[in-house]
Amino acid sequence: MAENVTQMLKDEHQLILRMITLVENNTALLANGKFRNWQFYLDAVDFIRNYADRFHHAKEEDVLFVELVKNGMPEKSSPIEAMLMEHDQGRAHVKGMEEAAQKAQAGETGQIPLIIEHAQGYAELLRGHIEKEDGILYPLSERVLPAEVRERMLDAYRDAAARTPELETRYRQMVEEYERQAAA
Repeated sequence: MAENVTQMLKDEHQLILRMITLVENNTALLANGKFRNWQFYLDAVDFIRNYADRFHHAKEEDVLFVELVKNGMPEKSSPIEAMLMEHDQGRAHVKGMEEAAQKAQAGETGQIPLIIEHAQGYAELLRGHIEKEDGILYPLSERVLPAEVRERMLDAYRDAAARTPELETRYRQMVEEYERQAAA
């Protein structure tokens, strides 16, 4: 049995979904006037940029998608194009969330609706995005990618992870700490 080249990505989705849940829950509290921790949103942006985007999406965009194209999946009008567009939409929400949270932290009023809009927009987008990847794109990848490229892909993932060895631990701890605060 050829090695699974999407399991690591699915595992990473689990941590990303835990952060998404925190964003959703804290944003619901924010909307009800019961949450004012702007640093949480800046930490969420940090998590999304460094863990979800640089660490996780880099594996998808630079390894998985590249191999799928090499092995016959069209780049345009394909699941790949759709996923890349969603990665970009996600980045736009993250930028909006960051700017609004920075202004709120600096004491500027009127930022709450923007934080809510971008936080909810990001959470909704990413939930659907992960569902499509886990449910459609990854299983398809496992069917179409030939055995001879899989070891190279796993090596590329491992190399990507080795460049930032402490990253996964740091962001897992961040999520766990916010989960503890939410449960308290």
